[in-house]
Amino acid sequence: MPLYRVDNPRQSWYGESIGILILDAAYPCIPGNVGNATTFDFPVRYQVVKDASIDRLLNRRDPSLIDAFIAAARQLEADGVKAITGACGFMALFQREIAAAVSIPVFVSSLLQIPFMHQIAGPGRRIGIITANADVLTDAHFAAVGVTPDIPMAVASMQGRDEFREAVLEEKGTLDSDRMQAEVLAEAVALVDRYPDIGAMLLECSDLPPFAHAVQAATGRPVFDFITMIRYVKSALDQRPYRGNM
Repeated sequence: MPLYRVDNPRQSWYGESIGILILDAAYPCIPGNVGNATTFDFPVRYQVVKDASIDRLLNRRDPSLIDAFIAAARQLEADGVKAITGACGFMALFQREIAAAVSIPVFVSSLLQIPFMHQIAGPGRRIGIITANADVLTDAHFAAVGVTPDIPMAVASMQGRDEFREAVLEEKGTLDSDRMQAEVLAEAVALVDRYPDIGAMLLECSDLPPFAHAVQAATGRPVFDFITMIRYVKSALDQRPYRGNM
């Protein structure tokens, strides 16, 4: 057995590579959601961002939240995680500030995947985005994560769908996953029907990955979401030796 050493005297537990900043909200986070630990086949550590409500982040884009985000990120770093992600694509607004405040990798928004998606989709192909609320998704969110104006995109929005709006945005306390899947599929199919040149789909919202498989089956496109991003970074953080035969 190798010799192990304590690197952080304040750390009393180990093995959580991914820390997740989560909003101060209350609604069912079903399996597949970033906010459900059983979504992952590795341990994760959560940190609530104090007073970071859906309204303050999405609707008001409250710049004063940055202090709470930085405090939560620093707590995760002190707890020993190797990288910090988020649980809402709209956290993009604070990507740069959070990354500058800690010494470990930060990837708080699913929107960070768009430049990569653009490259693999091919020249002239759009990125289809399904977001929680297109009315409050601004150019500033995209610019903060390096999405340049030359990347063609098409956006569909969930805030007009009853179950999503009531369950997530209004936090009614229940969530009907069958109804929500039907709503997500309706948006996805309508989007690719309108823009057949979509080469890849992004589910911006952390509540949508449970339906990624259904979106892929319905659209035939590669589907990216928070989970694809988190798994990708996790694989880079914890490389494993290959075993096989020659």
